[in-house]
Amino acid sequence: MKISKLLLGLMTGMLLLSASAARADTLDDIVKNGVLRVAVPQDLPPFGSVSAEMKPQGLDIDVAALVAKKMGVRLELIPVTSANRVPYLQTKKVDLVVSSLGKNPEREKVIDFSAAYAPFFNGVFGPADQKVGGAADLAGKTVGVTRGSVEDLELSKIVPASATIKRYEDNNGTISAFLSNQVQLVATGNVVAAAIIARNPPKKPETKFLIKDSPCYIGLNKEEKKLQDKVNAILAQSKKDGSLNTLIEKWLGLPLPANL
Repeated sequence: MKISKLLLGLMTGMLLLSASAARADTLDDIVKNGVLRVAVPQDLPPFGSVSAEMKPQGLDIDVAALVAKKMGVRLELIPVTSANRVPYLQTKKVDLVVSSLGKNPEREKVIDFSAAYAPFFNGVFGPADQKVGGAADLAGKTVGVTRGSVEDLELSKIVPASATIKRYEDNNGTISAFLSNQVQLVATGNVVAAAIIARNPPKKPETKFLIKDSPCYIGLNKEEKKLQDKVNAILAQSKKDGSLNTLIEKWLGLPLPANL
């Protein structure tokens, strides 16, 4: 009986060791194969879209290319939607997700995240001559917002009674209102603010204050500490040397926030 238990214990230990050895480390595989497979958006400019030449373009595509270059491997882009980007990661169709991915408790149960690499937030924007540092400073101001949006709902809770909120049916209406001076400020997302800046108006909108902050992270599978550390090191170096800020300004028209 004692011999049988000993043999059983040895066999169990060998099986566990074998399983551990068989579990490939993703970073090692990436380096060995010389390829980094990254899930990216294809219908969410400026994060990811398809150019007139049918080539992928956008902030997430450039960030994926930056990571692959720092790893010294070839980049393979895998177009995804918001719905399938996490399943693609879980089924190992991709190694990383760089797709304007926000962090929340539900997602944290099934995947891990890198450090934040890009700002994604709702806030109040306006030209430099509008001195606004918080909700109280909106008193007497006219603010444009897209009806029913997150920023509309949140702004309604904090705006002073003397402020005037003008609501528009879509983001294009909100943008047009700002460009035509129908409103002094806009409450919107930083992506919409980037679209305004891209039109080179005489008074470019700058961030006045945040309403809701939800930065973008790179997604990776659980228990991939080596890969997570590698990605975080690349992002940290890219923030330090300014290369990430260059990409943020290129696609979002605003500098990388100091606290990101």
